[in-house]
Amino acid sequence: MSEQAADTNDSVDTRPTKITYVAEATAHGGRDGYVTSHDGQIELRVAMPPALGGDGRGTNPEQLFAAGYSACFHNALVLVGRRAGLDLTGSTVAAKVGIGPNRARGYGLAVALNVSLPLVDQDLASRLVGAAHQVCPYSNATRDNIDVSIVLS
Repeated sequence: MSEQAADTNDSVDTRPTKITYVAEATAHGGRDGYVTSHDGQIELRVAMPPALGGDGRGTNPEQLFAAGYSACFHNALVLVGRRAGLDLTGSTVAAKVGIGPNRARGYGLAVALNVSLPLVDQDLASRLVGAAHQVCPYSNATRDNIDVSIVLS
């Protein structure tokens, strides 16, 4: 399933009507430094991956984005499953985030989500994934900004 297939209404306003939580993080040294969160839950070394010329001795923004998107999308999936009265035990969402140069002489991202719903038939799983893609804040933030592909495994 591609993002275009899951996106049924381009004119829907997905901005929050009320902010219920704010996360705060600070980068020190960009891609060769460290990141911290306001509440002290995150204190991580950040390093360029070897594929981009770094030593790889730390996490990187793409890994953090993949972790955030996969967790958020999985939560959206469980939410829509619960609303439908389904138990999604054993389900997982894995994210791959790619980075590369774009045509505007900057850099862009692409995301591939791999969704596993072992206890749900393929047709229902596809509908749940489509609904989760509409609910997930990461999906709403990235829609029409980056390529997002979703594969059911």
